[in-house]
Amino acid sequence: MVSKALYASRISWLLYPIYERTLAGPVRRLFFADLIRHTNYFHDIRWLGNQVFQNVLDLWTVADTVATVEPELIIESGTYQGGSALFYASLLDLLGHGHVITIDIEKLHDHEHPRVEFWLGDSTSEDVVGRARTVAQRQTGPVMVILDSNHATAHVKREMDAYGPLVTPGSYMLVQDGVIDTLGIFRNQRPGPLPAIRDFLRQHRDFEVDGERCGRFLITHHPSGWLRRRAR
Repeated sequence: MVSKALYASRISWLLYPIYERTLAGPVRRLFFADLIRHTNYFHDIRWLGNQVFQNVLDLWTVADTVATVEPELIIESGTYQGGSALFYASLLDLLGHGHVITIDIEKLHDHEHPRVEFWLGDSTSEDVVGRARTVAQRQTGPVMVILDSNHATAHVKREMDAYGPLVTPGSYMLVQDGVIDTLGIFRNQRPGPLPAIRDFLRQHRDFEVDGERCGRFLITHHPSGWLRRRAR
């Protein structure tokens, strides 16, 4: 005899395709907006005591990607309080190699880490891009890029054009916070990263969206944000 619990489970799985076609989108958006409000935009998310200001589901995907790619260099734009750079450095500590360059126009922290270089400057300036290009060209392993500074479309596109060529084949450029263009609570900040991502992909056929990484946990701050450079 089939138990009531097992029967209910089977029914729920049979109904799931209908839910996916009808209610799933609104439910996920409502939950996501509620999660952001409840966590005060992930204000209290910390890594080893340091504020990170990142969606923890996205951080797990970053950790998994770093473990898979094993980058020799991670370039981050948008240091803010430095917590994410320390998180990336901790992952590299576990791997036993690699370092981080993180770039911002102002210093809002007092962090130091042997694997992290904190650069001050405009991430799209010729000087900063040139320095980053020089460091990237010296690497013997994969280079990964994470863009999390000014999320206005024009700025994101300039960053993508500048740093995309530094990403090694098979590695990733993560363009953060495309959620600005999809979730209603960020309507006043549009247009954000998604139009820049679409323009970049039209012009750079060697990159593709890794949909599996973007949708791994159903909700993400980075829709279409995981861009993989095709292997040669």
